[in-house]
Amino acid sequence: MVELRGDLVVLVPVADEHVDALKRIRRTREVRTRWGDVDVESDWPFDDPETIVYAVLLDGTIRGLVQYGEETTPSYRHASIDIFLDPAIHGRGIGRDAVRTLARHLIRDRGHHRLVIDPAADNEAAIRAYGAVGFRAVGVMREYERDADGAGWHDGLLMDLLADELLD
Repeated sequence: MVELRGDLVVLVPVADEHVDALKRIRRTREVRTRWGDVDVESDWPFDDPETIVYAVLLDGTIRGLVQYGEETTPSYRHASIDIFLDPAIHGRGIGRDAVRTLARHLIRDRGHHRLVIDPAADNEAAIRAYGAVGFRAVGVMREYERDADGAGWHDGLLMDLLADELLD
């Protein structure tokens, strides 16, 4: 894994020294609502060896996490992205820059022709940010994932980006 530089952010491979700050951000109400709480005893964010995880740094401070997974079957090869940021920096283009930076890496360095991202269908801010990178809505996935409290289900919006649609 390499360090990735965007216009505003630097993405660095998550290391042990990042975990406390990332767990603090994940426990904020806004992030917990979308991602659920993190078990203090878990190995998160190192619990899925199939996922590549980066800390999002802004001016040297940890401000979130962005990750990707890859489908490597040749006939279906693509990558998926997921992200959360500290609510204190929402609305400043930081998420857009982090997603664009990772998308560039996945297309240019990892050779993917297609990327997907799947925000909650009611997460308008995230959908706008992903659209600004070039992602397009493909369709609504009904009752796609459990609510963070586990009590119900909510819809997800499948969005994808083809390599030549990446907006720089």
